[in-house]
Amino acid sequence: MLEFWRDGPTKAAIVDFVERVVSDVPPEERVAVFDNDGTLWCEKPMYVQLDFLLRRFKEQAEADASLRDRQPYLAAYTGDLGWLGDAVTKHYGGDDADFKLLLAAVLSAHHAITVEEHASRVDAFFAEARHPTLGRQYTSCGYAPMVELLRYLEDKGFTNYIVSGGGRDFMRPVTWQMYGIPRERVVGSSVGLRFEGADVYTTAEPEFLDDGPMKPVRLWSRIGRRPILAAGNSNGDIEMLEFTRGLRLLVRHDDADREFDYVTGAEKALDLAAAEGWTVASMKSDWTTVFDPG
Repeated sequence: MLEFWRDGPTKAAIVDFVERVVSDVPPEERVAVFDNDGTLWCEKPMYVQLDFLLRRFKEQAEADASLRDRQPYLAAYTGDLGWLGDAVTKHYGGDDADFKLLLAAVLSAHHAITVEEHASRVDAFFAEARHPTLGRQYTSCGYAPMVELLRYLEDKGFTNYIVSGGGRDFMRPVTWQMYGIPRERVVGSSVGLRFEGADVYTTAEPEFLDDGPMKPVRLWSRIGRRPILAAGNSNGDIEMLEFTRGLRLLVRHDDADREFDYVTGAEKALDLAAAEGWTVASMKSDWTTVFDPG
């Protein structure tokens, strides 16, 4: 049971909570929600979806020279990952000036195609792309202890959902393979869709950015139950964790040898965890491995 988790206060808090729930809470109320980026898989040195989008931005800039002096196409065309990383970091610090440029490009990157074509582009990306520093396929960058936790919860009658700021339709093609979570249990950011002829098409119009205070709103609209367990890793997960009645688990990235060591974008969440007694899972101290050793 939870062999990838070292014995200690964090593992004990998880097991004690789950065993108590089995006795006190009916199965239909055993809802657990998990952020994805930085909670179930790597988010450094950049988000996995950002790598997918960067390739598209570069394609667009190569086809249209007028884009090459505008962000984020300039960054993609020249390989300036610093600008892109800073845009996201500034967003979590409250400065959305660059993030708005990025978001506008994201919305137009894959518009006016069928949802099946979008899924095929995602499939092609995951079949080819590898993590830039770990050298692993992205589908092998899921955190083994968290996947093990998902299986443990299932065995105890929980229903697990992903509630992420990442794109819903970017995650769906791989969530079953990586986490055993089916497409219909993925809640994420999305663009508007339209039906024409016999197909559903993407648009360049935003529907939801599933981050911060939108997370509990979206999970309620999709799930209809308040979670009793939630796991996140960043400031964007605070509201989802606060909405949860039960175990609040925060993953801390503090293992530079096996993954990454950073707190940027998680400062407020870590302060709240300390003040309110949330359970913090240290990658370095609480996990015997980060990635599947097989």
